[in-house]
Amino acid sequence: MNRSAEGLFVSFEGIEGSGKSTQAALAARWLEECGRRVVPVREPGGTPFGERMRELLLRKGEPIAPWAELCAYMAARAQLVHDVIAPALASGAVVIADRFGEASVAYQGGGRELGAERVAQLYRWVTGGLAPDRVYLLDLSPEAGLARAAARGQGKLDRLESEPLPFHERVRASYLRQAEEEPGRFRRLDATAGVTELHAAIRADLAGLLDLSGASGRS
Repeated sequence: MNRSAEGLFVSFEGIEGSGKSTQAALAARWLEECGRRVVPVREPGGTPFGERMRELLLRKGEPIAPWAELCAYMAARAQLVHDVIAPALASGAVVIADRFGEASVAYQGGGRELGAERVAQLYRWVTGGLAPDRVYLLDLSPEAGLARAAARGQGKLDRLESEPLPFHERVRASYLRQAEEEPGRFRRLDATAGVTELHAAIRADLAGLLDLSGASGRS
């Protein structure tokens, strides 16, 4: 698991409102304070092409067929790996991703019911087999997550956030299945815990992965 010589790839996953973006940013800042070079990325996005795709994919009211949606996410991901993630890992950096391919397995494989196995195969194909070394899954009920998302956006929800509750329930179920199937990569965290408590748990795990002796207690 420790790939410090070649870099480390970490992703943060969870349903809408789970707090994954907050924890990804906190982890990136802490690792930089520990002297590690960090490359933060988000999905979709992280490249000019990916950011344009993000605008289209999250625009509310934009009708997109499920397979077209999946292929758009995969295209943005392939560009991100080619332009940013693979070079960063090769240079020894720590890549912190706000979502990666596990999100497609959950949202399109589970939420859109395209099939987790088929989506996972496509994900590994477009990334050349690259997947995060560690996945932090911030788990939360869809009801609580959507309430948080609505409060954050002052009632304005994007295209995915606006999907009906059963969609988000399928997404969460898919995330939990992935965590059960790959306990070596996934760390499931209770997203109802406080921001500081969650950050401390993530810090401790990262310190072990990167052999940052004594660093896990730094705030």
